[in-house]
Amino acid sequence: MTDTTLAYWQGLAEKLTLRTRHFIGGDYLPSADGRTFQTINPANGAVLAEVARGGQAEIDRAVSVARKVFRSGVWSKMEPRARMAVLEKFAALIEAHGEEFAVLDSLDMGKPVMDMMNIDVPFSATTIKFFGESIDKFHGQVTATATTALHYILNQPLGVVGIITPWNYPLMMAAWKLGPALATGNSVVLKPAEQSPLSACLLAELFIEAGGPPGVLNVVQGLGEEAGKALALHMDVDKIAFTGSTEVGKLLMIYAGQSNMKRVTTECGGKTPQIILGDWDDLDTAATYAVNGIFGNQGEVCNAGSRILVARELHDAFVEKFIATAKQNFILGDPLDPATTMGPLVTTDQQARVLGYIAKGRAEGAVLALGGGTPAGLSHGAYVEPTLFTGVNNAMTIAREEIFGPVGTIIPIDGLEDGLEIANDSPYGLAASVWTRDLAKAHTFGREMEAGVCWVNCFDHGDMTSLWGGFKQTGNGRDKCFEALSQYTQTKSVWINLG
Repeated sequence: MTDTTLAYWQGLAEKLTLRTRHFIGGDYLPSADGRTFQTINPANGAVLAEVARGGQAEIDRAVSVARKVFRSGVWSKMEPRARMAVLEKFAALIEAHGEEFAVLDSLDMGKPVMDMMNIDVPFSATTIKFFGESIDKFHGQVTATATTALHYILNQPLGVVGIITPWNYPLMMAAWKLGPALATGNSVVLKPAEQSPLSACLLAELFIEAGGPPGVLNVVQGLGEEAGKALALHMDVDKIAFTGSTEVGKLLMIYAGQSNMKRVTTECGGKTPQIILGDWDDLDTAATYAVNGIFGNQGEVCNAGSRILVARELHDAFVEKFIATAKQNFILGDPLDPATTMGPLVTTDQQARVLGYIAKGRAEGAVLALGGGTPAGLSHGAYVEPTLFTGVNNAMTIAREEIFGPVGTIIPIDGLEDGLEIANDSPYGLAASVWTRDLAKAHTFGREMEAGVCWVNCFDHGDMTSLWGGFKQTGNGRDKCFEALSQYTQTKSVWINLG
Protein backbone atom coordinates (compact mmCIF):
# COMPACT_ATOMS: atom_id res chain seq x y z
CA MET A 1 0.00 0.00 0.00
CA THR A 2 1.33 3.45 -0.94
CA ASP A 3 2.40 5.59 2.01
CA THR A 4 0.15 8.61 2.44
CA THR A 5 2.44 10.92 4.41
CA LEU A 6 4.25 13.94 3.05
CA ALA A 7 7.39 12.96 4.95
CA TYR A 8 7.57 9.66 3.08
CA TRP A 9 7.47 11.31 -0.35
CA GLN A 10 9.88 14.05 0.70
CA GLY A 11 12.27 11.32 1.81
CA LEU A 12 12.04 9.64 -1.58
CA ALA A 13 12.68 12.97 -3.28
CA GLU A 14 15.84 13.56 -1.24
CA LYS A 15 17.26 10.18 -2.30
CA LEU A 16 16.22 10.47 -5.94
CA THR A 17 18.69 9.85 -8.75
CA LEU A 18 18.37 12.50 -11.46
CA ARG A 19 19.42 11.34 -14.92
CA THR A 20 20.60 14.48 -16.66
CA ARG A 21 22.52 13.29 -19.73
CA HIS A 22 21.46 11.88 -23.06
CA PHE A 23 20.89 8.13 -23.33
CA ILE A 24 22.24 6.91 -26.66
CA GLY A 25 23.11 3.35 -27.58
CA GLY A 26 22.70 2.27 -23.98
CA ASP A 27 25.19 4.79 -22.60
CA TYR A 28 24.82 8.13 -20.82
CA LEU A 29 26.54 10.90 -22.72
CA PRO A 30 26.99 14.65 -22.19
CA SER A 31 26.42 17.12 -24.99
CA ALA A 32 29.40 17.44 -27.32
CA ASP A 33 29.70 21.15 -26.58
CA GLY A 34 29.04 20.75 -22.86
CA ARG A 35 25.91 22.92 -22.88
CA THR A 36 23.14 22.42 -20.32
CA PHE A 37 19.76 23.85 -19.43
CA GLN A 38 17.99 24.06 -16.08
CA THR A 39 14.91 22.16 -15.08
CA ILE A 40 12.96 23.91 -12.32
CA ASN A 41 10.66 22.67 -9.56
CA PRO A 42 7.49 24.73 -10.19
CA ALA A 43 6.31 24.28 -6.62
CA ASN A 44 9.11 26.41 -5.20
CA GLY A 45 11.24 27.75 -8.06
CA ALA A 46 14.29 25.70 -7.04
CA VAL A 47 16.66 24.36 -9.69
CA LEU A 48 16.31 20.60 -9.79
CA ALA A 49 19.20 19.91 -12.16
CA GLU A 50 21.40 21.05 -15.02
CA VAL A 51 20.38 18.84 -17.95
CA ALA A 52 22.46 18.15 -21.06
CA ARG A 53 21.32 20.41 -23.89
CA GLY A 54 21.34 18.45 -27.10
CA GLY A 55 21.41 19.79 -30.61
CA GLN A 56 22.29 18.64 -34.11
CA ALA A 57 25.33 16.61 -33.02
CA GLU A 58 23.41 14.58 -30.44
CA ILE A 59 20.46 14.02 -32.77
CA ASP A 60 22.83 12.87 -35.53
CA ARG A 61 24.49 10.43 -33.17
CA ALA A 62 21.23 9.04 -31.79
CA VAL A 63 19.68 8.62 -35.26
CA SER A 64 22.81 6.92 -36.55
CA VAL A 65 22.76 4.45 -33.68
CA ALA A 66 19.03 3.84 -34.07
CA ARG A 67 19.40 3.22 -37.82
CA LYS A 68 22.31 0.83 -37.34
CA VAL A 69 20.41 -1.19 -34.75
CA PHE A 70 17.28 -1.22 -36.88
CA ARG A 71 19.14 -2.59 -39.89
CA SER A 72 20.83 -5.24 -37.75
CA GLY A 73 17.43 -6.78 -37.12
CA VAL A 74 18.19 -7.41 -33.46
CA TRP A 75 14.83 -5.80 -32.58
CA SER A 76 13.04 -5.21 -35.90
CA LYS A 77 13.31 -8.89 -36.86
CA MET A 78 13.14 -10.38 -33.38
CA GLU A 79 10.71 -13.29 -33.12
CA PRO A 80 7.35 -11.78 -32.18
CA ARG A 81 6.87 -13.73 -28.98
CA ALA A 82 10.32 -12.69 -27.81
CA ARG A 83 9.53 -9.03 -28.46
CA MET A 84 6.26 -9.49 -26.59
CA ALA A 85 8.15 -10.84 -23.59
CA VAL A 86 10.42 -7.80 -23.51
CA LEU A 87 7.51 -5.37 -23.53
CA GLU A 88 5.67 -7.38 -20.89
CA LYS A 89 8.70 -7.14 -18.60
CA PHE A 90 9.11 -3.46 -19.52
CA ALA A 91 5.55 -2.81 -18.34
CA ALA A 92 6.18 -4.68 -15.10
CA LEU A 93 9.32 -2.64 -14.44
CA ILE A 94 7.40 0.62 -14.94
CA GLU A 95 4.99 -0.52 -12.25
CA ALA A 96 7.83 -1.64 -9.98
CA HIS A 97 9.47 1.79 -10.30
CA GLY A 98 6.15 3.59 -9.92
CA GLU A 99 7.14 5.63 -6.88
CA GLU A 100 10.33 6.81 -8.58
CA PHE A 101 8.40 7.91 -11.66
CA ALA A 102 5.81 9.57 -9.43
CA VAL A 103 8.39 11.68 -7.62
CA LEU A 104 10.30 12.55 -10.80
CA ASP A 105 7.28 13.92 -12.64
CA SER A 106 5.85 15.50 -9.50
CA LEU A 107 9.05 17.47 -8.89
CA ASP A 108 9.60 18.26 -12.54
CA MET A 109 6.17 19.53 -13.61
CA GLY A 110 4.08 19.91 -10.45
CA LYS A 111 1.72 16.96 -10.88
CA PRO A 112 0.22 15.73 -7.56
CA VAL A 113 2.09 12.60 -6.57
CA MET A 114 -1.11 10.63 -5.99
CA ASP A 115 -2.27 11.44 -9.52
CA MET A 116 0.96 9.85 -10.69
CA MET A 117 0.39 6.74 -8.58
CA ASN A 118 -3.29 6.37 -9.43
CA ILE A 119 -3.34 7.44 -13.09
CA ASP A 120 -0.06 8.02 -14.90
CA VAL A 121 2.01 5.08 -13.67
CA PRO A 122 -0.60 2.30 -13.95
CA PHE A 123 -1.93 3.56 -17.28
CA SER A 124 1.59 3.85 -18.72
CA ALA A 125 2.32 0.26 -17.73
CA THR A 126 -1.02 -0.85 -19.17
CA THR A 127 -0.23 0.90 -22.44
CA ILE A 128 3.11 -0.87 -22.88
CA LYS A 129 1.53 -4.19 -21.93
CA PHE A 130 -1.37 -3.72 -24.36
CA PHE A 131 0.90 -3.03 -27.31
CA GLY A 132 3.17 -5.89 -26.34
CA GLU A 133 0.18 -8.22 -26.32
CA SER A 134 -0.81 -6.89 -29.75
CA ILE A 135 2.41 -7.88 -31.51
CA ASP A 136 1.27 -11.27 -32.82
CA LYS A 137 -2.29 -10.04 -33.46
CA PHE A 138 -1.26 -7.27 -35.86
CA HIS A 139 -0.42 -8.79 -39.22
CA GLY A 140 -0.92 -8.54 -42.95
CA GLN A 141 -3.29 -10.43 -45.16
CA VAL A 142 -3.47 -12.84 -48.07
CA THR A 143 -5.83 -11.60 -50.76
CA ALA A 144 -8.08 -13.55 -53.10
CA THR A 145 -6.38 -13.99 -56.47
CA ALA A 146 -6.41 -16.34 -59.41
CA THR A 147 -4.95 -19.78 -58.68
CA THR A 148 -1.92 -18.84 -60.76
CA ALA A 149 -0.79 -16.22 -58.22
CA LEU A 150 -0.26 -15.72 -54.53
CA HIS A 151 -0.61 -12.18 -53.23
CA TYR A 152 -0.01 -11.04 -49.68
CA ILE A 153 0.36 -7.70 -47.91
CA LEU A 154 3.01 -7.19 -45.25
CA ASN A 155 3.02 -4.68 -42.40
CA GLN A 156 6.62 -3.68 -41.80
CA PRO A 157 8.22 -1.20 -39.38
CA LEU A 158 9.09 2.24 -40.71
CA GLY A 159 12.64 2.34 -39.36
CA VAL A 160 13.67 5.23 -37.11
CA VAL A 161 10.85 7.03 -35.32
CA GLY A 162 11.36 10.40 -33.68
CA ILE A 163 9.05 10.92 -30.71
CA ILE A 164 8.51 14.40 -29.25
CA THR A 165 6.48 14.44 -26.06
CA PRO A 166 4.81 17.26 -24.06
CA TRP A 167 5.40 18.32 -20.49
CA ASN A 168 1.91 17.75 -19.06
CA TYR A 169 2.11 13.94 -18.90
CA PRO A 170 5.84 13.17 -19.23
CA LEU A 171 5.64 9.45 -18.50
CA MET A 172 2.24 8.64 -19.95
CA MET A 173 2.62 10.47 -23.27
CA ALA A 174 5.98 8.76 -23.80
CA ALA A 175 4.31 5.40 -23.16
CA TRP A 176 1.49 6.19 -25.61
CA LYS A 177 4.04 6.72 -28.39
CA LEU A 178 6.66 4.15 -27.38
CA GLY A 179 4.16 1.30 -27.09
CA PRO A 180 3.16 1.05 -30.76
CA ALA A 181 6.55 2.23 -32.07
CA LEU A 182 8.46 -0.50 -30.23
CA ALA A 183 5.82 -3.17 -30.69
CA THR A 184 6.04 -2.87 -34.48
CA GLY A 185 9.83 -3.17 -34.47
CA ASN A 186 11.00 0.39 -34.94
CA SER A 187 13.98 2.08 -33.34
CA VAL A 188 13.25 5.30 -31.47
CA VAL A 189 14.81 8.65 -30.66
CA LEU A 190 12.78 10.26 -27.89
CA LYS A 191 12.98 14.02 -27.25
CA PRO A 192 11.08 14.85 -24.05
CA ALA A 193 9.84 18.36 -23.32
CA GLU A 194 12.55 20.53 -21.82
CA GLN A 195 10.19 21.55 -19.00
CA SER A 196 9.93 17.94 -17.75
CA PRO A 197 12.87 15.87 -18.99
CA LEU A 198 13.80 13.79 -15.96
CA SER A 199 11.71 10.62 -16.31
CA ALA A 200 12.52 9.81 -19.94
CA CYS A 201 15.93 8.26 -19.34
CA LEU A 202 14.58 6.04 -16.57
CA LEU A 203 12.19 4.63 -19.17
CA ALA A 204 15.10 3.96 -21.53
CA GLU A 205 17.06 2.26 -18.75
CA LEU A 206 14.16 0.00 -17.87
CA PHE A 207 13.68 -0.98 -21.51
CA ILE A 208 17.22 -2.35 -21.56
CA GLU A 209 16.73 -4.01 -18.18
CA ALA A 210 13.68 -5.72 -19.67
CA GLY A 211 15.85 -7.20 -22.43
CA GLY A 212 15.53 -4.52 -25.08
CA PRO A 213 18.69 -4.17 -27.19
CA PRO A 214 20.79 -1.01 -26.61
CA GLY A 215 20.22 1.57 -29.32
CA VAL A 216 16.57 0.71 -29.90
CA LEU A 217 15.35 3.37 -27.46
CA ASN A 218 17.48 6.51 -27.29
CA VAL A 219 16.81 9.79 -25.46
CA VAL A 220 18.15 13.20 -26.46
CA GLN A 221 17.43 16.02 -24.02
CA GLY A 222 17.18 19.57 -25.28
CA LEU A 223 15.07 22.50 -26.38
CA GLY A 224 12.32 22.09 -28.92
CA GLU A 225 13.72 24.71 -31.27
CA GLU A 226 17.10 22.96 -31.28
CA ALA A 227 16.90 19.21 -30.65
CA GLY A 228 13.26 18.88 -31.68
CA LYS A 229 13.78 20.79 -34.90
CA ALA A 230 16.92 18.82 -35.73
CA LEU A 231 15.02 15.56 -35.24
CA ALA A 232 12.13 16.70 -37.45
CA LEU A 233 14.48 17.85 -40.23
CA HIS A 234 16.70 14.78 -40.12
CA MET A 235 16.94 12.99 -43.44
CA ASP A 236 17.26 9.56 -41.83
CA VAL A 237 14.20 9.78 -39.57
CA ASP A 238 11.18 8.03 -41.06
CA LYS A 239 8.44 9.43 -38.83
CA ILE A 240 7.76 12.06 -36.19
CA ALA A 241 5.13 11.27 -33.54
CA PHE A 242 4.20 14.42 -31.65
CA THR A 243 1.91 15.60 -28.88
CA GLY A 244 1.99 19.30 -28.10
CA SER A 245 0.79 22.66 -29.33
CA THR A 246 -0.88 23.22 -32.69
CA GLU A 247 1.73 25.85 -33.52
CA VAL A 248 4.58 23.35 -33.15
CA GLY A 249 2.61 20.61 -34.88
CA LYS A 250 2.35 22.79 -37.98
CA LEU A 251 6.09 23.47 -37.89
CA LEU A 252 6.84 19.75 -37.76
CA MET A 253 4.80 19.21 -40.92
CA ILE A 254 6.76 21.97 -42.61
CA TYR A 255 10.05 20.40 -41.50
CA ALA A 256 8.94 17.06 -42.89
CA GLY A 257 8.29 18.67 -46.26
CA GLN A 258 11.61 20.48 -46.16
CA SER A 259 13.49 17.23 -45.52
CA ASN A 260 12.54 13.71 -46.60
CA MET A 261 8.73 13.85 -46.53
CA LYS A 262 8.76 11.78 -43.36
CA ARG A 263 5.43 10.83 -41.87
CA VAL A 264 4.11 13.10 -39.13
CA THR A 265 1.32 12.26 -36.73
CA THR A 266 0.18 14.98 -34.36
CA GLU A 267 -2.10 15.36 -31.37
CA CYS A 268 -2.29 19.05 -30.66
CA GLY A 269 -4.58 21.61 -29.08
CA GLY A 270 -8.13 21.34 -27.85
CA LYS A 271 -11.01 23.40 -26.53
CA THR A 272 -13.30 20.65 -25.35
CA PRO A 273 -17.02 21.35 -24.83
CA GLN A 274 -19.06 19.71 -22.08
CA ILE A 275 -22.75 19.97 -23.01
CA ILE A 276 -25.39 19.65 -20.28
CA LEU A 277 -28.88 19.48 -21.78
CA GLY A 278 -32.09 20.48 -20.04
CA ASP A 279 -33.38 16.93 -19.64
CA TRP A 280 -30.46 15.97 -17.42
CA ASP A 281 -31.69 15.85 -13.81
CA ASP A 282 -28.57 14.76 -11.88
CA LEU A 283 -26.64 18.01 -11.55
CA ASP A 284 -24.40 16.61 -8.79
CA THR A 285 -22.91 14.04 -11.15
CA ALA A 286 -22.64 16.42 -14.11
CA ALA A 287 -21.01 19.09 -11.95
CA THR A 288 -18.49 16.61 -10.53
CA TYR A 289 -17.46 15.46 -13.99
CA ALA A 290 -17.33 19.03 -15.28
CA VAL A 291 -15.15 20.19 -12.40
CA ASN A 292 -12.73 17.28 -12.82
CA GLY A 293 -12.82 17.74 -16.59
CA ILE A 294 -11.42 21.26 -16.44
CA PHE A 295 -9.40 21.28 -13.21
CA GLY A 296 -7.79 17.83 -13.36
CA ASN A 297 -4.01 17.96 -13.87
CA GLN A 298 -4.21 21.71 -13.15
CA GLY A 299 -6.13 22.17 -16.40
CA GLU A 300 -2.93 21.33 -18.29
CA VAL A 301 -4.70 18.80 -20.47
CA CYS A 302 -5.28 18.86 -24.23
CA ASN A 303 -8.86 17.69 -23.74
CA ALA A 304 -9.59 19.92 -20.73
CA GLY A 305 -13.34 20.50 -20.70
CA SER A 306 -12.99 24.27 -20.65
CA ARG A 307 -16.21 25.18 -22.51
CA ILE A 308 -19.16 24.12 -20.35
CA LEU A 309 -22.35 24.58 -22.35
CA VAL A 310 -25.32 24.48 -19.99
CA ALA A 311 -29.03 24.53 -20.78
CA ARG A 312 -30.30 27.99 -19.92
CA GLU A 313 -32.95 26.63 -17.53
CA LEU A 314 -30.25 24.76 -15.54
CA HIS A 315 -27.63 27.51 -15.63
CA ASP A 316 -27.90 29.08 -12.18
CA ALA A 317 -28.32 25.80 -10.31
CA PHE A 318 -25.44 24.24 -12.22
CA VAL A 319 -23.09 27.15 -11.51
CA GLU A 320 -23.88 26.84 -7.81
CA LYS A 321 -23.17 23.08 -7.86
CA PHE A 322 -19.98 23.56 -9.88
CA ILE A 323 -18.51 26.12 -7.49
CA ALA A 324 -19.35 24.07 -4.40
CA THR A 325 -17.87 20.92 -5.94
CA ALA A 326 -14.68 22.69 -7.05
CA LYS A 327 -14.09 24.11 -3.58
CA GLN A 328 -14.58 20.68 -2.06
CA ASN A 329 -12.57 18.60 -4.53
CA PHE A 330 -9.49 20.69 -5.26
CA ILE A 331 -6.86 21.38 -2.60
CA LEU A 332 -3.83 23.35 -3.76
CA GLY A 333 -0.49 22.59 -2.17
CA ASP A 334 2.82 20.80 -2.35
CA PRO A 335 2.49 18.18 -5.10
CA LEU A 336 4.45 15.71 -2.94
CA ASP A 337 1.74 15.93 -0.28
CA PRO A 338 -0.77 13.10 -0.82
CA ALA A 339 -3.52 15.47 0.35
CA THR A 340 -2.86 17.83 -2.57
CA THR A 341 -5.23 17.50 -5.52
CA MET A 342 -3.95 20.49 -7.53
CA GLY A 343 -0.31 21.40 -7.86
CA PRO A 344 1.41 24.34 -9.55
CA LEU A 345 1.49 24.96 -13.26
CA VAL A 346 4.60 23.72 -15.01
CA THR A 347 6.52 27.03 -15.07
CA THR A 348 6.13 30.62 -13.97
CA ASP A 349 5.85 31.52 -17.67
CA GLN A 350 2.81 29.25 -17.95
CA GLN A 351 1.41 30.78 -14.77
CA ALA A 352 1.77 34.27 -16.25
CA ARG A 353 0.16 33.10 -19.49
CA VAL A 354 -2.88 31.69 -17.67
CA LEU A 355 -3.24 34.79 -15.46
CA GLY A 356 -3.09 36.86 -18.64
CA TYR A 357 -6.05 34.95 -20.06
CA ILE A 358 -7.97 35.52 -16.82
CA ALA A 359 -7.31 39.25 -17.09
CA LYS A 360 -8.42 39.12 -20.74
CA GLY A 361 -11.66 37.41 -19.76
CA ARG A 362 -12.49 40.10 -17.24
CA ALA A 363 -11.58 42.83 -19.72
CA GLU A 364 -13.91 41.35 -22.34
CA GLY A 365 -16.84 41.37 -19.92
CA ALA A 366 -16.97 37.82 -18.55
CA VAL A 367 -18.01 37.47 -14.91
CA LEU A 368 -15.42 35.94 -12.58
CA ALA A 369 -17.42 33.49 -10.47
CA LEU A 370 -14.57 31.54 -8.85
CA GLY A 371 -10.84 31.97 -8.26
CA GLY A 372 -8.95 34.13 -10.71
CA GLY A 373 -5.70 34.64 -8.86
CA THR A 374 -2.83 32.96 -7.06
CA PRO A 375 -3.63 31.19 -3.78
CA ALA A 376 -2.61 32.70 -0.49
CA GLY A 377 0.50 31.16 1.03
CA LEU A 378 1.73 29.64 -2.24
CA SER A 379 3.30 32.68 -3.88
CA HIS A 380 6.64 30.86 -4.06
CA GLY A 381 5.31 28.50 -6.75
CA ALA A 382 3.60 28.73 -10.14
CA TYR A 383 0.10 28.26 -8.73
CA VAL A 384 -3.22 29.47 -10.14
CA GLU A 385 -6.54 29.01 -8.37
CA PRO A 386 -9.33 26.96 -9.95
CA THR A 387 -11.15 29.62 -11.94
CA LEU A 388 -14.61 29.84 -13.45
CA PHE A 389 -16.16 32.51 -15.67
CA THR A 390 -19.87 32.98 -16.33
CA GLY A 391 -21.47 35.47 -18.69
CA VAL A 392 -19.32 34.06 -21.49
CA ASN A 393 -20.08 33.87 -25.20
CA ASN A 394 -18.18 31.82 -27.75
CA ALA A 395 -16.60 34.87 -29.36
CA MET A 396 -14.59 35.74 -26.25
CA THR A 397 -10.88 34.95 -26.19
CA ILE A 398 -11.23 32.68 -23.16
CA ALA A 399 -13.82 30.61 -25.04
CA ARG A 400 -11.78 30.29 -28.24
CA GLU A 401 -8.11 29.90 -27.35
CA GLU A 402 -6.51 27.02 -25.51
CA ILE A 403 -5.51 28.34 -22.09
CA PHE A 404 -3.92 25.14 -20.74
CA GLY A 405 -4.66 25.99 -17.15
CA PRO A 406 -7.49 25.71 -14.59
CA VAL A 407 -9.89 28.14 -16.27
CA GLY A 408 -13.43 27.10 -17.11
CA THR A 409 -16.11 29.04 -18.97
CA ILE A 410 -19.86 28.52 -18.74
CA ILE A 411 -21.95 29.38 -21.80
CA PRO A 412 -25.77 29.11 -21.71
CA ILE A 413 -27.41 27.21 -24.58
CA ASP A 414 -30.92 26.65 -25.91
CA GLY A 415 -31.07 22.95 -26.68
CA LEU A 416 -28.87 20.45 -28.49
CA GLU A 417 -28.82 22.17 -31.87
CA ASP A 418 -27.60 25.41 -30.30
CA GLY A 419 -25.08 23.47 -28.20
CA LEU A 420 -23.65 21.65 -31.21
CA GLU A 421 -23.38 24.86 -33.20
CA ILE A 422 -21.37 26.49 -30.42
CA ALA A 423 -19.35 23.36 -29.68
CA ASN A 424 -18.33 22.93 -33.33
CA ASP A 425 -17.46 26.61 -33.71
CA SER A 426 -13.80 25.99 -32.88
CA PRO A 427 -10.59 25.31 -34.79
CA TYR A 428 -10.06 22.30 -32.53
CA GLY A 429 -11.80 18.95 -32.39
CA LEU A 430 -10.23 16.61 -29.86
CA ALA A 431 -13.02 15.63 -27.49
CA ALA A 432 -16.53 16.51 -26.32
CA SER A 433 -19.21 15.26 -23.95
CA VAL A 434 -22.98 15.49 -23.62
CA TRP A 435 -25.30 14.84 -20.69
CA THR A 436 -28.82 13.79 -21.69
CA ARG A 437 -31.54 11.24 -20.90
CA ASP A 438 -32.65 11.26 -24.55
CA LEU A 439 -31.11 8.43 -26.57
CA ALA A 440 -31.88 10.11 -29.89
CA LYS A 441 -30.09 13.27 -28.76
CA ALA A 442 -27.13 11.20 -27.62
CA HIS A 443 -26.84 9.60 -31.07
CA THR A 444 -27.23 12.96 -32.78
CA PHE A 445 -24.41 14.32 -30.66
CA GLY A 446 -22.16 11.37 -31.49
CA ARG A 447 -22.82 11.78 -35.20
CA GLU A 448 -22.70 15.57 -35.51
CA MET A 449 -19.99 16.51 -33.03
CA GLU A 450 -16.77 17.44 -34.83
CA ALA A 451 -14.40 15.68 -32.45
CA GLY A 452 -12.39 12.48 -32.43
CA VAL A 453 -13.50 11.42 -28.94
CA CYS A 454 -17.12 11.75 -27.79
CA TRP A 455 -18.52 10.85 -24.36
CA VAL A 456 -22.17 10.46 -23.40
CA ASN A 457 -23.12 10.91 -19.74
CA CYS A 458 -19.49 10.80 -18.64
CA PHE A 459 -16.20 12.55 -19.28
CA ASP A 460 -12.70 11.18 -19.88
CA HIS A 461 -13.77 7.54 -19.78
CA GLY A 462 -12.12 4.88 -21.93
CA ASP A 463 -9.69 1.99 -22.08
CA MET A 464 -7.06 0.67 -24.46
CA THR A 465 -9.69 -0.22 -27.07
CA SER A 466 -10.75 3.42 -27.44
CA LEU A 467 -8.77 5.65 -29.75
CA TRP A 468 -7.31 9.01 -28.83
CA GLY A 469 -6.99 11.78 -31.40
CA GLY A 470 -8.89 14.61 -32.95
CA PHE A 471 -10.30 16.48 -35.93
CA LYS A 472 -9.36 19.82 -37.50
CA GLN A 473 -6.35 21.60 -35.98
CA THR A 474 -6.12 19.11 -33.15
CA GLY A 475 -4.16 16.98 -35.61
CA ASN A 476 -4.22 13.64 -37.39
CA GLY A 477 -2.71 11.09 -35.00
CA ARG A 478 -4.39 8.23 -33.17
CA ASP A 479 -2.96 6.99 -29.89
CA LYS A 480 -3.89 4.39 -27.28
CA CYS A 481 -5.66 1.86 -29.49
CA PHE A 482 -5.00 -1.04 -31.85
CA GLU A 483 -5.26 1.35 -34.79
CA ALA A 484 -2.16 3.17 -33.56
CA LEU A 485 0.02 0.25 -34.65
CA SER A 486 -0.70 1.01 -38.31
CA GLN A 487 0.76 4.50 -37.88
CA TYR A 488 4.19 3.02 -37.14
CA THR A 489 4.24 0.60 -40.08
CA GLN A 490 4.18 0.65 -43.85
CA THR A 491 2.43 -1.85 -46.08
CA LYS A 492 4.09 -3.82 -48.84
CA SER A 493 2.45 -5.79 -51.65
CA VAL A 494 4.12 -9.10 -52.61
CA TRP A 495 2.81 -10.81 -55.78
CA ILE A 496 4.12 -14.29 -56.59
CA ASN A 497 3.42 -15.70 -60.04
CA LEU A 498 2.64 -19.41 -59.70
CA GLY A 499 1.66 -20.01 -63.32
